[in-house]
Formats: sequence, C-alpha cells, structure tokens
Amino acid sequence: MPKAKTEKSKYVFLFLRILVVVVGIIWAIVWVSRGQRWSNLTAIFARMNLAIFAAALAIFIIGQVMIGFRWLLLLRTQSIFINLFAVIRLIFLGLFYNNFMPGSVGGDLLRAWYVTKHTPKKFEAVLSVFVDRIIGLLSTLIIAVFFYVLFLRGQADALTFTGSSGPFKFLAEHKGGIIWVFGVLVAVFCGLLLHRRGRVSLRAAWLYIRIHIVRAFKKLKDAVSVYCSKPLTILAAFGLTVFIQIMTITAFWFLGKNLGITASLKYYYVFFTLTWVLGALPVSIGGAVVVEGILAYLFIHYAGVEAEAALALALCQRIVWMLASLPGAAIHLIGAHLPKDFFVDYDKPVA
Repeated sequence: MPKAKTEKSKYVFLFLRILVVVVGIIWAIVWVSRGQRWSNLTAIFARMNLAIFAAALAIFIIGQVMIGFRWLLLLRTQSIFINLFAVIRLIFLGLFYNNFMPGSVGGDLLRAWYVTKHTPKKFEAVLSVFVDRIIGLLSTLIIAVFFYVLFLRGQADALTFTGSSGPFKFLAEHKGGIIWVFGVLVAVFCGLLLHRRGRVSLRAAWLYIRIHIVRAFKKLKDAVSVYCSKPLTILAAFGLTVFIQIMTITAFWFLGKNLGITASLKYYYVFFTLTWVLGALPVSIGGAVVVEGILAYLFIHYAGVEAEAALALALCQRIVWMLASLPGAAIHLIGAHLPKDFFVDYDKPVA
C-alpha cells in the first residue's frame, strides 16, 4: 500500500511539472501575440547570423564532451576504468532525457543507472554521478556570486530601477492578484486537510519529499567522505567546470550581440549561471519555461534589454540545448549507452 501511494505521488508531481510547462507556453504565446511583439521577435530571428548560432551550438557540444572528461576524473578517483567515449555517450543520453523526456527519472538518475552496467563498483559509480552534479551546481553558483560581487554589487540602485520596472514595483502593482492567488492556495490546502483523501494525498506527498531529502543528504555525506582524500581531483573538476561555463556563456554573449543586445558580458555571467541553478529545481521538465522566464525577466528589468530581444536570447539557449541533446536519442536507439557484451554477458564489466 505505501508503495502504491508513492507511485501515485510521483504521477502527481509529474503532472504538476508538465502543467507548469504548458501554462508557461500558453502565457508566452498570449504575451507575444499582443501588439507588435510577434513581428519584432520574428525580425530579431530573421537577422540572426546562423554561423554565430552554429558556433554557439558547437561550443556547447564541446562543453558537454569536457563534462564527460570531468566525470571520468571522478570515476578514476574510485578506480573505475571506463572508456572516455562510453562516458561521453552517457553524458549525451542524460542530456537528452533532461531536455525531452517528461518522466520522473531525470538524466542524472539515468546516467547513474546505466553506468552501473559498465563496472562492478556500482555504489561508487552511482556516487560519482551525484558528486559530478554537486560540483557543477556549486561551480555555477560560485561564478554567479563572484561576478555579482565583482561587477554588479556597487550598481544596486541601477540594477533595481533599470528597465521599465523593478521587482518591488511589480509586487506593488500586482499585490491584489498575488494576494488572491495566495488565498486560493490556502483554501485548496485547507480543503485537502478537511477531506480524508486529501489528507492521505498530503501525507503521501510529505513522505515522498522527506524520503528524497534524507536520501539526498545521505548521498552528499557519502560523497564528502569518499572524495575528501582526493582534494586535487575535486579542485581540477571545479576548475574545468568554471572554464566550461565561462566558455559557454561567452558564446551566448556573442550570440546576444548578434541579436542586437548591447548588455555587458558581466550580466551574462551572473544571469545565466543564476538561471541554471534555479532551473535545476524539479518544478518543470528540464527547467523549461522557468529558465526562459527568469532569464528574460533579469535581462529586461536589470539590464535594460528590450523584451523581445531578451526572449529571443532565452529561446536560443533552449534551442541550443535541444539540438545538442539529439545525439542522446540516437545513442539510446542503437544501444550505444550499454557495454558491447551487455546482452551476452551482462554480469561482467567491460575491460
């Protein structure tokens, strides 16, 4: 019975994530259809240099290959010797699932599952995936904080009032709607508490969240204890991650200039990294709508970028991600993510 409740909770969370994406897309379509926004957005894409877009796509793909090398360093620390090309194939497979598949199993969990088919050290292999993810997120957050403190901290007033409005002005103008939405959420929550099935669903959701939080902390604790004796490897992984992200964001800066955005590169280093961290939260499919919405909002209200140009930049990033994910689909279809002798002798690792 508890297992059935857990499965039901998973479907509820999956439905909510899909709902976020659908609502976001509908809202974006309605917003673009007003006034001259659609024609302005079309004109921006029409003048985009496809060579620059292709270069940004190529740099992003190179970055994914380098992420494969970062993961390989972590695997080698655990004495897991997997071929570099096999690791890269798993990276692109995870990227595809993150960006395309509306399932409850993300790309990291898929990587963790399939990497165990390549080695008998299953726990260490799975652990390396989560350490790899933690290093990526921490590096991203460090870049955002560093460039904010270095370049944007002294411009707090300019940041708050650049553009058509600031966050406080937005809250003041829409406080009635915000209060209404908050009231509806409270009413729904109280209704669930009063209804027996509602209480059961809330209890199951809480148990599901609590179990996953406990597991996440346990994995983090295990990762710290295992890799603490290899500080140089961790430092190299951090350095490689910073280089990959700086390279990728700089490519998007060139693409933004081509779209007519004159905002300084420092805004890109802060805004892109911040949205990548927030996009990692499991509130939508692959961060869709959430990443685009936050990125466009930051550029519009804090960097003074025209709304259509900011949206075009956010959409370009999503298109780059999706195109770079397509090799993962081919890898999965031909079975290249599995060891060559998996179906013959699947209980033995590949040399």
